[in-house]
Amino acid sequence: MNAQERDAIAAIALLSAFSDGNKADAEREEIRRVAAVLDEGRDPADGLPMAALYRDVLLGRLNLDQVTARLTTPETRQLAYELAVGVVDADGLRNAAETDFLEALAGRLALDAGTASRTLAEADRLATAPIDGNVPEVDVELAPARSSLPVTLPSASPPSGAAAGDPASDAARDAEIDRQILNAAILNGGLELLPQSLASMAIIPLQMKMVYGIGSRFGYTLDRGAIRDLLATLGVGVTGQYLEEMGRKLLGGLLGKVGGKLLGGVGRTATGVAFSFATTWAIGQVARRYYAGGRTMSAETLRVTFGSLFEEAKTLQTRYAPQIESQSRQIDLNRILQQVRGG
Repeated sequence: MNAQERDAIAAIALLSAFSDGNKADAEREEIRRVAAVLDEGRDPADGLPMAALYRDVLLGRLNLDQVTARLTTPETRQLAYELAVGVVDADGLRNAAETDFLEALAGRLALDAGTASRTLAEADRLATAPIDGNVPEVDVELAPARSSLPVTLPSASPPSGAAAGDPASDAARDAEIDRQILNAAILNGGLELLPQSLASMAIIPLQMKMVYGIGSRFGYTLDRGAIRDLLATLGVGVTGQYLEEMGRKLLGGLLGKVGGKLLGGVGRTATGVAFSFATTWAIGQVARRYYAGGRTMSAETLRVTFGSLFEEAKTLQTRYAPQIESQSRQIDLNRILQQVRGG
């Protein structure tokens, strides 16, 4: 995959992010931030900076006709469509404007109608996957990984119906939650190493399952909207997070295959793995504090706590790098996807 093709695919992903026609200022800022993050340490040989592509898309300087014309192989065209579908479905099922955009994109990419339909169906099933149920267990031995940050929780009454526990049972519960958070982080880090776009589409639904499970341990029954709001407050909105995941994989050359070979090299995939592992672990640890404390943490406290935990998790990731790499080799993606969908 050359720089022109990478630019075209990245531009299509950004066009997809704005295709709903009603992005709020906060969402635009999140996408701008992601573009700037992806430009950090970027090799000029990788093509145009993402921030420049973001500006061109926002100002209407790029359109579908221009960018799709730069993709000349069936593999890169299919990859561009899969990424666009993933961006659109990251925050739930697409609206009418997004559906129209994807139909226009499929037409300009000259995709087989059956292939495009199957891609949409797979993404829709992940976008509407139940958030209850357990995160699939990884096939490695896990010891709970506790944060070194002090856990200072405000005094609060548990929600109605929540049982008050004794110190011993609370400690056992917290240890199990830590183990489950680490399990989800290693699994998502392993998924980030896989070249299939569906592997990345599964990461956010798995995070939602993790947060749902943590909330339920403290007596809260959450819905998808409540979890999305929490992630947005932390500064990791679902659309922005998916764009960052896919952007790192695209720049690292870990997307798509031609003749069984990756489209590009894999020299910088470690940054993507660190991102997915660290994001998942930090989300889980913040959720544990938030729901244990009766959901009384302010938005500012949540953001600051997440930032500190995210930095801690990037260091923790190096400790678990062998398990993540081992997990990526063992993952049965079809089985994981089936479990995410509740099958």
